Amino acid sequence: MSIISNDSADLVKKALSFQTPDRLPVFINAFWDEFTAIWRQHDNSRADIEIEDYFGNDLCVPVALEEFFPSRMGEIERKGGDIFSDDGWGRIIRTKEGTTFYEVVERLLKTPKDLEAIEFEPADLAMRYNDFLKQIIGQRQKGRAVFIKIGGPFIRSTFFRGETDFLMDLLQDESFAIAIVEKVADHLLQVGLESLRRADAYEFGVWIFDDMCNISAPMFSPQTFERVFLPVYKHLVSELKNAGARWVILHCDGNLSPLLDLLIEAGIDGINPVEPAAGLNIPKLMEKYYGRLSFIGGLCNTKILPGNDPDRIRRHVEETIEAGKNGGLVLGTHSIGPDVSPENFELLRQIITTKGCYRKKSKFI
Repeated sequence: MSIISNDSADLVKKALSFQTPDRLPVFINAFWDEFTAIWRQHDNSRADIEIEDYFGNDLCVPVALEEFFPSRMGEIERKGGDIFSDDGWGRIIRTKEGTTFYEVVERLLKTPKDLEAIEFEPADLAMRYNDFLKQIIGQRQKGRAVFIKIGGPFIRSTFFRGETDFLMDLLQDESFAIAIVEKVADHLLQVGLESLRRADAYEFGVWIFDDMCNISAPMFSPQTFERVFLPVYKHLVSELKNAGARWVILHCDGNLSPLLDLLIEAGIDGINPVEPAAGLNIPKLMEKYYGRLSFIGGLCNTKILPGNDPDRIRRHVEETIEAGKNGGLVLGTHSIGPDVSPENFELLRQIITTKGCYRKKSKFI
């Protein structure tokens, strides 16, 4: 039995508007293939069920081909088990057959002079949106709240420049770093505007995925964010909202708390995944930011959900559910991996089903 129902869009609207929804909307950003395989093996009747439908995700975040050079994407050659590919971000990567992680072996951007000469492929290329629009249609048929996704100016700049080199630019050549960020952000904005238009996704808006923190802190100081990224974020968010996007949500793993006030100043409406392991606690955040910032996530997928303590899981989930009773929360977690047992996942569903109805008239289906 699935949690999802035909009122998903309305539930998400109420939660993000700080109104009490009839039931708590939910969203898990990703289910690992390894977990899905274990989950299906645990119960053979699930062979034809999409796990997102089973859990009941109430929103989705499809993404177009936002790469700088989508027409270049693809395998270039193979040598002795190594696969060399152009990944579309201005770099050639090497992977081993049957593996996921890669090594960057060549970059288009190496010096400030290179930046001046590079032109990204236009945002309105039809090839960017073919699969994207199919996703939009399918998700709307399931009744979900549909946002669109773009990458963020930090993470996509690291793709383009290289993480270590870009962090060194922030330290040693801030003007070059700003030039990179501005160029990258302008491209992302154009893809975002085109995605909103083609998907007619204004009713909900945009998620910016910009992983710029580790488990302890941001990758740079709040002062650096204020000088380098805040003006770009303000422009990015204002342009998306001026185009009609209702909300702009930021996805960022890790401890984002030192940047929250600056993100609110930039116009960000909510954050995800709000990781407890990084020190982000939904009840405490609600006390400080209710009415100014929404939270999507809040469950611990690294210590609590993978653990062997059902009572601890129950306390954690129920405490987080209680914090969302006045709106401002879409419950979920970043991802579910194979370290989470099917039994713990089912317990999570059961707790949400029994405790997540804020009004007696509401029922999960």
